Amino acid sequence: MEPSAHFRFCPACGGEAQGPSPRLVFSCRHCGFVYHFNAAAAAAVFLLRGDGHALFIRRAKDPARGRLAPPGGFVDIGESIEQAAHREVREEVGLELTGLSFLCSRPNHYLFRQIDYPVIDMFFVADAVDAESARALDEVEHIVWMRPEAVPLEEIAFPSMQSALTYWRERRGAAKG
Repeated sequence: MEPSAHFRFCPACGGEAQGPSPRLVFSCRHCGFVYHFNAAAAAAVFLLRGDGHALFIRRAKDPARGRLAPPGGFVDIGESIEQAAHREVREEVGLELTGLSFLCSRPNHYLFRQIDYPVIDMFFVADAVDAESARALDEVEHIVWMRPEAVPLEEIAFPSMQSALTYWRERRGAAKG
């Protein structure tokens, strides 16, 4: 990502950007304002019920509308990754979770309204409390309970999620063997 692709004018003084930056930093030559481009943080949860099936949502909105994903979303300012994981699961499928444990992180790109946002996706595994009460809520077309090993990777919304699901499957397989 080239900073000049996002900032044509300085957010502080309005001065026109002057050529590409050698790093992921915007520096205004007019007023000295400096902006470091960093990844946004997101949390997603592979949520299990007692029979070993995991909950996946079908995304109701772009990007990746209609594709499968674990419940999750962006971390709000002032919120921990774990708090975001709990909140997103409540908002998207109406469930509480227990036993939240970190699985892995993966870089991602989230194309929204023609802007490519760099994201670091952090994945967790947890158990669903009262799994039968799960329902499609905010930005969710519907929910699907599937054995993690049976989920077609090509139906997963983002490459970061495909990678995390593959990693989780490998860890589950190693634990069984």
